[in-house]
Amino acid sequence: MIRNIVLDWGGILIDLDERRSIDEFHRIGAFKVADYVEYCRVEDMFLRLELGQIDTAQFCREAREQDPAYKGSDDALCHAWNVLLSGIPEQRLKRLEELKRHGRLFLLSNTNEIHWEYARRWWQPENYFEKIFLSYEMHQVKPEKEIFLRMLQEGGMKAEETLFIDDSKRNCDAAAVLGIQTIHEKSLDYVDNLPW
Repeated sequence: MIRNIVLDWGGILIDLDERRSIDEFHRIGAFKVADYVEYCRVEDMFLRLELGQIDTAQFCREAREQDPAYKGSDDALCHAWNVLLSGIPEQRLKRLEELKRHGRLFLLSNTNEIHWEYARRWWQPENYFEKIFLSYEMHQVKPEKEIFLRMLQEGGMKAEETLFIDDSKRNCDAAAVLGIQTIHEKSLDYVDNLPW
């Protein structure tokens, strides 16, 4: 029986538009930083940001080291990174309300303080989720098994009573090894026939 529903954030709830971010990095002259986004390179400063090993100021310093020709502001760098997030459609927020009626609702996301603080300006996640697990606060990322084990422990969840929905097959496979039920989808819009 499913008692706990754990959702990913990027790609499941919030739409991501890499092209917008790439174009904005190009517009401000941060071409080498744009390459990270274009080639989905989650490494170096981007991985350390998601792990909470560096903060926003350190990220901007490292971006400048990677791209010495960039002479713009830190705010422009953060803005270019944030335009990746293109919003949460209203129907998904309504879907969250529906899901709350079926079980305890949690969020587990590989994200960073730049994106999260930006999104918090127009979204109140605590209205929907009992507990929120963010990689940069936990210093762990999916698909590492430790992040799932910690989530289960801190959320008071049993793996077999937990459903995890993510747009990454790798993340779903890692959760499934621990006995967590999974659904691999590209958006909450396409998740139907949930196993209640």
